[in-house]
Amino acid sequence: MKVTQITLRPGVHLTAVQTRKFKSSMLGAAFLAPLTEGEAALNALVPMVLRRGTAEHPDLESLSAALDELYGGTLEPMVRKKGETQCVGFVGSFLDDAYTLAGERVLEPAAELLAELLLRPYTQDGAFCPDYTRQERGNLIDRIKAQVNDKRQYAQLRVVAEMCGEEPFGVDRLGSEAAARDIDAALLWAQYQKLLRSARVELYYCGSAAPERVQAAFAPVVEGLPREGERMALVRPAKRAAPRKPRRVEEQLDVTQGKLAMGFRTNADAWDGQYPALALVNAIYGGTTTSKLFLNVRERLSLCYYASSGLMKYKDVMLVSSGVEFDKVGQAEGEILSQLYKCQTGDFSDDELEWARRSVVSTLLTTLDAQSRLEDYWLGQAAAGLTEGPDQLAARVEQVTREEAVAAAQDLILDTVYFLKGRD
Repeated sequence: MKVTQITLRPGVHLTAVQTRKFKSSMLGAAFLAPLTEGEAALNALVPMVLRRGTAEHPDLESLSAALDELYGGTLEPMVRKKGETQCVGFVGSFLDDAYTLAGERVLEPAAELLAELLLRPYTQDGAFCPDYTRQERGNLIDRIKAQVNDKRQYAQLRVVAEMCGEEPFGVDRLGSEAAARDIDAALLWAQYQKLLRSARVELYYCGSAAPERVQAAFAPVVEGLPREGERMALVRPAKRAAPRKPRRVEEQLDVTQGKLAMGFRTNADAWDGQYPALALVNAIYGGTTTSKLFLNVRERLSLCYYASSGLMKYKDVMLVSSGVEFDKVGQAEGEILSQLYKCQTGDFSDDELEWARRSVVSTLLTTLDAQSRLEDYWLGQAAAGLTEGPDQLAARVEQVTREEAVAAAQDLILDTVYFLKGRD
């Protein structure tokens, strides 16, 4: 597997992963913009409306027919959050050229169709189609509102919003319902023009083609972008100190099981040399089924229906997520913190350390075997301006010592506690 990263123009970059491991190839194109409350919903809506039709294929039916001609390929809207950067665009999957029936080339027409979606939208009166905008705005609002239906995920969104309320990271990747309701075709068109002029553009390919051919295939995208304006620089989120006393937030909804979410400041993120040690600590603490949270808080003490921890790779944040009975929340929180204290004092066995190491390394290396995970990994690295591959990060995790893991654990400080409980 060969990874090539090329600057095609200032602010326009390509990551090409050359491999014959997969029978499909993957294409991606993303606008990268600062995550802000005022523009998040607008940016999220742009690819959804672009996907409705182009100048050459003005509706979903004709677009689907064009994709069917490319061995049933797919190109779907994408909205993600990487640190304090919002990534919006498209990701698609097509049959790799190495497996076409008569040696046809799929890469070039697929990249041309991607350029068409990005740069030549179906318009009416010099802006987006009002009907498409209204329909997709309704779909976006429904998606924002539906986030409350997954209470576990909702609790994590809420603790991040409370913990990082004064930081861009606290903004949801889809934006707010209120902001989405104010969008019309003219406003969305103006935002689309802003993205074309000023957003950092990250292109991605994974398949058997050589990087030189991939670069040539993406030429219609690169040449179609405006040349005026200065594109967004890389954004590294600022680190914040935890408050002296953790924030506490309670919310009531019609739930039968409480959701306890706890946000910690880590003092490290993907840019830092101690990140591999932090990843290892997360696995020891709550990132695996052999972790302290799982084996003790969930299994041994039965204080939670589930209990796990996870790192925000591009932000100095770790989240603990648990499902608890309403009357056990105090006990559960106390034991969750007790298990963290054990990590901070080195109270874990050599077996625990190695189980965690094997889990982190295995997860990183299996990224190389899944195209969707590989694409997401490299989008995050591109958004951060990092070039380290999953195998290289795994090699660094292999070298982390017990002392380095304990030091990383000692940097974890509780910032915010969010509890979702039932109505009285």
